[in-house]
Amino acid sequence: MSSDAMHVAKTGLNAQQTRMQVIANNLANVNTTGFKRDRANFETLLYQNIRPAGAQTSDTTQLTTPLSVGTGVRIVNTEKLYSQGNLVTTDNALDVAIDGQGFLQVLMPDGQIGYTRDGTLSRNAEGTLTTASGYVIQPEIQIPDNAQSITISADGIISVQTPDQVEAQEVGQITLAAFPNPRGLEPVGENMVLESPASGPPVVTTPYTDGMGKIVQGALESSNVNVVQELVDMIETQRAYEVNSKSISASDEMMRFLSNKL
Repeated sequence: MSSDAMHVAKTGLNAQQTRMQVIANNLANVNTTGFKRDRANFETLLYQNIRPAGAQTSDTTQLTTPLSVGTGVRIVNTEKLYSQGNLVTTDNALDVAIDGQGFLQVLMPDGQIGYTRDGTLSRNAEGTLTTASGYVIQPEIQIPDNAQSITISADGIISVQTPDQVEAQEVGQITLAAFPNPRGLEPVGENMVLESPASGPPVVTTPYTDGMGKIVQGALESSNVNVVQELVDMIETQRAYEVNSKSISASDEMMRFLSNKL
């Protein structure tokens, strides 16, 4: 019936509206350091199987295909695509980018460990290395107040040069965390993701070992959002929304025709 078609079209409107929100969020974060774009995945709703495949059509013949009517669509999930973003040189000694897989570990205010690809680091009043939001990097690394230069190697070793030392002094080691299923991580804002049952437990190791990415000092990883692709997806979503809206209009006209003729 036409009312069923309206319901199906309504599910399409809802799904495309959610996809448009995902695309809008990607475009809004095009300049967010370490941001990974999201993708909306769809799945069909339950089918009404009126006549199953293989049903008898005569004593010797069977139905080769089923008579099934779909009931619509829904968003099954949104997943982050962890492709590498471009590395942008900043020449800031405390800016670090991860070239490859891995996440920096951060102590959140609620005591949880958060994970981020945003390497915009700085020192707090005590000289502790923190994120731009002031959350302490784990393991905790202390930078001396009299440090004249800071060097971060590709494998995460932090060394500083002080006036009273001839040679550079090692003050800490940046470690990276990897997950069996990074797409299962839970995004919580502030460029942070959290461990979830779907992501699996973190595997923590030093950079540039066991397949982990390397640390690039004086650079930041830009978002992996492709503006052109997002605009194409936006137009596609808009057209799909319009078509579903027209389906509702067409169904309404069919029902009006019946009510006027009967």
